[in-house]
Amino acid sequence: MTALPSGAGVPPRKVVALSGGVGGARLAQGLHRVLPPGALTVIVNTGDDFNHWGLEISPDVDTVMYHLAGICDDDRGWGLERETFRTLAAVRALGGPAWFNLGDRDLGTHLVRTERLRRGDPLSAVTADLCAALGVTSRVLPMADGPCRTRIHVPGGDVLPFQEWFVGRRAEPRVERVSWDEDPPAAPGVLEAIGAADLVVIGPSNPYVSIDPVLHRPGVREALRGRPVVAVSPIVGGRAVKGPLAGMVASLAGREASASAIADHYGSLLRALFVAPGDEVVRPGLRAIPGDILLPTPSDRVAFARRLLAEAEAQG
Repeated sequence: MTALPSGAGVPPRKVVALSGGVGGARLAQGLHRVLPPGALTVIVNTGDDFNHWGLEISPDVDTVMYHLAGICDDDRGWGLERETFRTLAAVRALGGPAWFNLGDRDLGTHLVRTERLRRGDPLSAVTADLCAALGVTSRVLPMADGPCRTRIHVPGGDVLPFQEWFVGRRAEPRVERVSWDEDPPAAPGVLEAIGAADLVVIGPSNPYVSIDPVLHRPGVREALRGRPVVAVSPIVGGRAVKGPLAGMVASLAGREASASAIADHYGSLLRALFVAPGDEVVRPGLRAIPGDILLPTPSDRVAFARRLLAEAEAQG
């Protein structure tokens, strides 16, 4: 078995979380509430970003930001609590594109971001200012300042923008391949945060569309090789905790969805994988840690974050 972070008996001082989707944001929220201010850096997938209604939307960045600020709608897992959708209803009534849900208060985030980006400010700087305005003390870094749009290749040769496939078509066309239309460098601070981390945590996110875009940024994998990296499985009992991951494992990896499939996808990058009870993983050099990895409530996320950090300390 491979140990977790170095420094026996010493809790991690700096933690980096790689995040995408709702699962990654929920784990980041738990870590944010357990760790002291400034100890956590969340590096967030931006492959889902797109332009809608003339606005620059960063769904995963906003989901993390809202979770850390404690203002996310916990039932949906995205958007703001107590949100209204009158603008969306008006657009629908006027025959405009209403397939992507944008809340009325959430529009304020997109308006500010869009104006700043058009002014020439980088996404990382805009995100830092938005987090500061919301009182978020952990650092939130988009994986890149430049565009890196995820493309979904489906049967028949069609290539769909991620949001059109995921939201517009409800993730129904089978995925044959995932690609990115650009290859920008990692945003300022990303490689430095990983290099300084005592522990790197990969959230229970879809590895193909939420974590791989981060890992494909130039220099990221190289920076991770010297760090203790653990992950939380997004598969429980052969089913995805949320979203279309189970079908993607079948079509992209040619096997049934399982915690083992997740372990094999990340390969030698991982030292440990947190899995649900009964989910077995056999991989040389990898420690499988069973337990309750479902994170439906903020208190569950805090409890799991404490356990994750305690395991890291115990295995030191």
